[in-house]
Amino acid sequence: MTSSSDPLVLRQDQNGVSTLTLNRPKAYNALSMACMEALIAAFKDIDTDSSIKAVILAGSGKGFCAGHDLKEMRGNPTKAFYQQTFETCASLMLTITHLSKPVIARVHGIATAAGCQLVSTCDLAVAEENSRFGTPGVNIGLFCSTPMVALSRVISRKHAMEMLLLGEMIPAQRAYEMGLINQITTTDQLEQRTQEMAEKIASKSPLTLKIGKEAFYQQIDQDLSSAYQYCSQVMIENMLARDAAEGIDAFMEKRTPVWCGE
Repeated sequence: MTSSSDPLVLRQDQNGVSTLTLNRPKAYNALSMACMEALIAAFKDIDTDSSIKAVILAGSGKGFCAGHDLKEMRGNPTKAFYQQTFETCASLMLTITHLSKPVIARVHGIATAAGCQLVSTCDLAVAEENSRFGTPGVNIGLFCSTPMVALSRVISRKHAMEMLLLGEMIPAQRAYEMGLINQITTTDQLEQRTQEMAEKIASKSPLTLKIGKEAFYQQIDQDLSSAYQYCSQVMIENMLARDAAEGIDAFMEKRTPVWCGE
């Protein structure tokens, strides 16, 4: 049970991994304005926390996230409120993308509309076998245009249009086949599997993770020649870092590297 005084986002840190849990279980963790603002603030706090190397995004209750809070939106039927809502949503998604640390979605139950957008925006996603995904806005006269931005960048055009135009829920196996999620696991293994993945990432050089994530999203929409030119410069700067020297030396000396984050 949660009350109006409970935090909208819960944070738990373990072994260099921070788990952020959406905490509106009665509303299937719908993204109200306050919830999105709390999530943005939590990500920004993590971005400056040197003890955290990776992030897990999860949902409380029966599902991951049902999308925007339609009740809130219908209770404020003004262009100004709608603009504020979608600008805040865009800010949230960009905060995840620009975060210097990898983010893994841990999905159970449903991930629909803006909830599916969250999954698409996270760097990785692990889902339990009974989870379902969808962009069903077309069924209620509201095309999932903003979820489409993230969705169309992680799965093929035909698959994205299939989800957007049909508005049907797809099972975890289909989401895996489309490339929306990375792994499927049993319900009782979901937390452990996701934590293990996050801790494996957290064992790497934090500087290397930051460089790599930023470079990935910078190059992905560039033409081939520009992408190679940009990433060549990234590799040069990365090679000059202390962690790269330490990692290469440790590899050649057959020992575990000691990262300094520089």
